[in-house]
Amino acid sequence: MVDVAKYRSMLEARMKELDVRLHDIEEELDSHQSKDWEELAVEREEDEVLEGLGTSGQAEIIKIRAAFTRMDEGEFGYCVDCGSEVSAERLDVLPHTPFCKDCAAKHG
Repeated sequence: MVDVAKYRSMLEARMKELDVRLHDIEEELDSHQSKDWEELAVEREEDEVLEGLGTSGQAEIIKIRAAFTRMDEGEFGYCVDCGSEVSAERLDVLPHTPFCKDCAAKHG
């Protein structure tokens, strides 16, 4: 039996971390106003990295929200493909995963 409360707590904490990170990224992106061409070029490169981090953070938030939905519907901890129970070891590492180990390998 999956300890849903444990994983909900883990995911809520991760959501808070992501929220802070995304706000920090947004502030950093808004702060770049250099008039020097060389500095501006460096800032643009940094912006690309920050935007990539922001995109990955947003994608993780979507996965976490989906996990919350599965929790609310009583489906958390079961593979959305085959219906088998997702191992606690897998959930400890990736608590928002919708797949068991075998189905995750199929999805790449």
